[in-house]
Amino acid sequence: MSKLEINHVVPNFSLPGTSETDFSLNNFLGKLVVLYFYPRDATPGCTNEGIDFTNLYQDFKIKNVEIFGISRDTIKSHEKFKEKYNFPFELLSDSEEIACELFDVIKMKNMYGKQVQGIERSTFLIDTQGKLLNEWRGLKVPGHAEEVLNSIS
Repeated sequence: MSKLEINHVVPNFSLPGTSETDFSLNNFLGKLVVLYFYPRDATPGCTNEGIDFTNLYQDFKIKNVEIFGISRDTIKSHEKFKEKYNFPFELLSDSEEIACELFDVIKMKNMYGKQVQGIERSTFLIDTQGKLLNEWRGLKVPGHAEEVLNSIS
């Protein structure tokens, strides 16, 4: 698939989510949407990232922003992860890599000296008309959720 471009409409896609959610991007027209892609449930960096978005959740809501975390983990894994850390937003399962391919977040990574394909930690901000407003790729967790929040006027 072609790479998404800033100020261009993001094609609609659908994914299953926690709380028996069926996510479809088009259902959120009129709201800002933060999609944060993370490698794996219950790992230290991914846990901290979820906690950071949780701590700022009310600030995002004030700005009419919906937040969704996306990884290739199963809904069952997502439900446990979400419940353990009381995430107030839904986690979406992309086991077939539909959104991962659309947003081009699957990259070769070194893990214990071996090359593996995995999700590059990335966040995307989509505007009220469904256009890609901003993207952060290959990011570091500390301060990231706050940076996303501060980018929204």
